[in-house]
Amino acid sequence: MTVKEVCDTLNAKVICGQEHMDRDVHTACGSDMLSDVLAFVKDQSVLLTGLCNQQVIRTAEMMDIICIVFVRGKGPDRAMIDLASEQGIVILTTNHRMFSACGLLYEKGLRGGGSD
Repeated sequence: MTVKEVCDTLNAKVICGQEHMDRDVHTACGSDMLSDVLAFVKDQSVLLTGLCNQQVIRTAEMMDIICIVFVRGKGPDRAMIDLASEQGIVILTTNHRMFSACGLLYEKGLRGGGSD
């Protein structure tokens, strides 16, 4: 699945990273707890979260997460957008709740890795 397909599936809005929409996404992680995200070590992942702070961007950078989807209509501030842009991380926002967003991506074939 590509980042564009994630965007289309979630009827999401692109906040930054439009130039990276053709990247492949291999797995997904949905969490508001960064400790869970840190334990999720997967490459080329998408992170779905309702947590909006710079630590989300820093965590994504450390974990090779290529796309962050903010759920429930939440959106990043300018500093977060700038940081994500510097790191080449796509930021999307969707009005779906986390459970629904994860379910829609799962239904389209995206998995969390491991024993999913």
